[in-house]
Amino acid sequence: MHSRLALARIDRKDFMNPLSSITFNEKMSGPFAHGFTDPEKGAESGRTQNSSFTMHATISVADLDAFGADPNHTGQLVATVDYTPFGEGIQASHGVFKLFTPPDASGTKNMVYNFVIQHDGADYFFHGQKDVRNDAGGLDLWKDTTTLYSALHRGTDRSGPIVAAGILSLGLADVIGLVSTMRAMDGGGVQETAMAIGKFGRIFMGALWDTYSKHLGLGLAK
Repeated sequence: MHSRLALARIDRKDFMNPLSSITFNEKMSGPFAHGFTDPEKGAESGRTQNSSFTMHATISVADLDAFGADPNHTGQLVATVDYTPFGEGIQASHGVFKLFTPPDASGTKNMVYNFVIQHDGADYFFHGQKDVRNDAGGLDLWKDTTTLYSALHRGTDRSGPIVAAGILSLGLADVIGLVSTMRAMDGGGVQETAMAIGKFGRIFMGALWDTYSKHLGLGLAK
């Protein structure tokens, strides 16, 4: 875990420096059920049926500046999946992690997780999305950044019919675990990693990153 001291030594002006990349592990899990297209209804049924979906992912972004500026610039997502009807340790392929701002949603950014899994010879496309809204003074920030509304399509892209849906989430321990795995790629040290974490946070959350980082004990020097 990166110390608060190491992070606090990074002055905000340092975030203007070019940073190459970041990698981290993320585990999200939640109720998920077949026969539903709406994530909330799928989650409700999943809780009743004790059916869950867990994503164990390693995410890498090779160019943070391009990732934040260009919605077509994607990060790499490597994952395994546990899904109650399908089994455990299912290897995902064609994993993509990306960020974009919807044209009709001012102040909102979406973090998207896409990949393909197989079961009994059939392909299934997973699409999950976090919606971070700059509303209520950031009061919903924790929920926004730890909630992944998800659907499973038949086939290898979103054009296929939705066959299952649910909501994945991170608890506090999961968030702490995620942050502890964050590293600057290409051999970056503690300071480079701290700067990369800050830049990644600001790309996704803008000014709300200040509030979020303090909530996690990652306060940055003013």
